[in-house]
Amino acid sequence: MTASTFCLHLPGHAAATKTEANPGLLNRWARQLTELRIDVDLSGRDIQREFDSLHDRIRTNHRTRDAMQPLPLHLHGLVLRMREADGEVFVYAIDPLRNRIVAYTVFNRLVEVDRRTDRHLRAPHTKVAHGYRRMGIATAIYRWWLDSGRSLMTGARQSAGAHGLWMALARDYALAAVRINANKRVQQLPMPPPPGFFDALDTRLVLVGRDCRLADFTQPLAPISSP
Repeated sequence: MTASTFCLHLPGHAAATKTEANPGLLNRWARQLTELRIDVDLSGRDIQREFDSLHDRIRTNHRTRDAMQPLPLHLHGLVLRMREADGEVFVYAIDPLRNRIVAYTVFNRLVEVDRRTDRHLRAPHTKVAHGYRRMGIATAIYRWWLDSGRSLMTGARQSAGAHGLWMALARDYALAAVRINANKRVQQLPMPPPPGFFDALDTRLVLVGRDCRLADFTQPLAPISSP
């Protein structure tokens, strides 16, 4: 592969609650969890221009280009590639007919948590170009991650679309509400959480990966004393 080419082709839970069997409970949780900070604007304006710039940077950086690995997902003819750097995972969805990046997901490390928790959790962030939305790209990538035995935590804020995706995934994966305490440890909150628990930026949602245990990276919530 030369520096002027970037054609990507693929080579030949008891502690949390899974809501698949109880969609009514999930809907009640969804209403309760709308107290989260769902205020991110991801309108997608100029997003393809951003992707084209990213494409050019990868194409001209041989280290990044050579680190790309195929992702075994088959999605509407798209090619998916991933790379890992400094503990973070980057996934690119490429339209091979146009040789363009059309979606991008990064699984970010959470600076808010301690090293023990860092081994288990990443916060995903996805952007999808116009014309490629509602194709299930983010859903497929998140399912790949969760089915690989890794868990996800929301960032301090979510877009409305991302929140909807999390609630949809909660039908198949254990969902928990948590708080990051002053010691950077994750504490599980009761579900449904009492009013006001999601007022602060340290309250998050967690999707527990396949065959993972919430207890591996959480600690019990200390009792709240009465005033």
